[in-house]
Order: sequence, then C-alpha cells, then structure tokens
Amino acid sequence: MLIGELAERAGTSPRTLRYYEEHGLIHPSRDANGYRQYDDGELRVVHEIRALLADGFGVDDIKPFVACLRAGNSAGHVCPDSAAVLRRRLAEVDGYLDQLTAVRHRLQTQLEEIKCQMTP
Repeated sequence: MLIGELAERAGTSPRTLRYYEEHGLIHPSRDANGYRQYDDGELRVVHEIRALLADGFGVDDIKPFVACLRAGNSAGHVCPDSAAVLRRRLAEVDGYLDQLTAVRHRLQTQLEEIKCQMTP
C-alpha cells in the first residue's frame, strides 16, 4: 500500500509516517518510481507506535517494542528490552502520582483552613 493508504488505515497523516520513518520506526520499501510501499505488517507497527505515544512514551522508548514486533512476536511488550522500558515508565508514573498526591494533600489542607476561618 502507498503512504496515503497506510495513513488513512492507521488514522494518521503521511507526514507523521515520514517522521516515524526518519526515526527508524517503520521501514517502507520503494517501488520503481520511488514511491514508498508498505505491507500490512507496517500497519500493525504504526498502531503500536500510536498507542505507545498516546501513553506518553518517547520515540526512543518505542524502538524496543517495534523490534519485538518485527521479531515475529504477537505483541511489542513481550520482549525483555520492552519490559525494561515498561518498568522504567511505570516508575516514572508512580513518581508523578506521588507528586500529585502531595499537591492534592496541600490543596485540601488549604481549603480546610479556609473553611475553619470562615465558620463562626
């Protein structure tokens, strides 16, 4: 399939696909006139990339997941390198949650102080 068809089927744009290609995430072949050609496996890779980006992963973090898919695995997260990225990302998310919990506690305390001052 050509880049436009892949973009449409993946719910993205040709520009985005060229960006993925620049970062080595997708690998089109070229036909005689130089047009990019993609097989159905690339569609699966693009779906994985988009899902990981939506979850806050960076382009470099995504590479092990793509490599895992290209190795013939049923999912991009089942390989050891992908699992290492998942563990690191989970630790980051846990850190964010701790920070947000502390902020929530401070805000709640301040609101309670206001209530106490306003109550006669």
